[in-house]
Amino acid sequence: MKYFKLSLLFCLLLNTAVFAQNNLSRTADSLYKAKNYTEAGKLYLLSAQKMDFKISKTGGYYNAACCYALNGRADSAMTLLKSAIAYGYKDLGNIKKDSDLMTLHSNPEWDKLISSIKVVSTSTHDPYKAKLVTSDIKNFWKAYDLAQTDTAKRSEIYRTYYIDAGTEGLQDYFGIKVKTMRNFLATHDQKPNFYRAIRKNTFSVDKLKPQMLESMVKLKQLYPQANFPNIYFVIGAFTSGGTSSDNGLLIGLDQGVRTPDIPVDELTLWQRNNFAELKNLPNLIAHELIHFNQEGMKNDTTLLHSVLVEGMADFIGELISGKTANSRLHLWAKGKEKLIWADFKKEMYLNRYYNWIANSNQETAEKPADLGYWVGYQICKAYYNNSTDKQKAISDMLNIKDYNSFYEKSGADKLF
Repeated sequence: MKYFKLSLLFCLLLNTAVFAQNNLSRTADSLYKAKNYTEAGKLYLLSAQKMDFKISKTGGYYNAACCYALNGRADSAMTLLKSAIAYGYKDLGNIKKDSDLMTLHSNPEWDKLISSIKVVSTSTHDPYKAKLVTSDIKNFWKAYDLAQTDTAKRSEIYRTYYIDAGTEGLQDYFGIKVKTMRNFLATHDQKPNFYRAIRKNTFSVDKLKPQMLESMVKLKQLYPQANFPNIYFVIGAFTSGGTSSDNGLLIGLDQGVRTPDIPVDELTLWQRNNFAELKNLPNLIAHELIHFNQEGMKNDTTLLHSVLVEGMADFIGELISGKTANSRLHLWAKGKEKLIWADFKKEMYLNRYYNWIANSNQETAEKPADLGYWVGYQICKAYYNNSTDKQKAISDMLNIKDYNSFYEKSGADKLF
């Protein structure tokens, strides 16, 4: 089985360079399925070499190694695996059982290569031991100031003082959500006044850490087996307020530090509507923390599954932090509940998440995007309210296996 580190459901392709890179990977995938391992390996390798960030390179090198191993080129496969590991590959369980790599197990270097992968836990069951990491914020502003004085070398400056000097969380965020340095720089060029103005607010994270910890402790009470990851605060390209990787939660701080003095005229309609207030940052952390604990949920392609994933994060996030991370959707939905519900039911068992979640292209002044969050919230809230054992209800949500059964038991269909 191949390793797809970046096969994310809501991945956005942001510019020409990203399209080209993903086209290489998609063509390589097709060649792999056709068992043309020679050509697939070449394209995976080329894709890895073109990627700007470590986590993006990891999957390409790993998949190339699989192809070279299947093609009988053991020495090349071992070299490529070493490259994948050097860029951050650390799924020891997967590499040991991957059938594509079985021919390498007899290689004299195999045991040494396996022992070089150091598996380090990035989460804990003790909320007090989770790290809230803000060092990338300081690195960004150092690079930012240097880049203002030497704009011709700003790409090199950001890479040296921000990217290469950054945490594992920063590497992951940029690979998953920013994609290319070109996109990062272009975004900052388009919003110079905005990025200049958010500096003081980005340094306010430390003051909000007690509230974040309080939410984590509350989750431990509601769901004793909860995992608490390290949380990394970074400044990206306004592509994601929060996501996660094997290294922890990754928070795009430039999307969550709004105060009245920050100019928003350079932002698009969707960006203005989704530029979250600084005081609500702990609510966003709570939302993302729930996502980190959803590994017990069965994968599904239906809209119902997608809205429950996000709505649950909003609902349980509200239970532990006092406020949902998407309150604007609730304000808009008042008086429109029946219409929203009727539209949702038409598509709930279809693969139509793109009409309800991560659909910023459908945002208008009259109707917000992401209404799937509101729908999922209502279903989870109904299930919780109808349960006598509240702690079990939380566990049920985080480990859903049958989405239709969960929906029916919630009684949400009778609400509107």
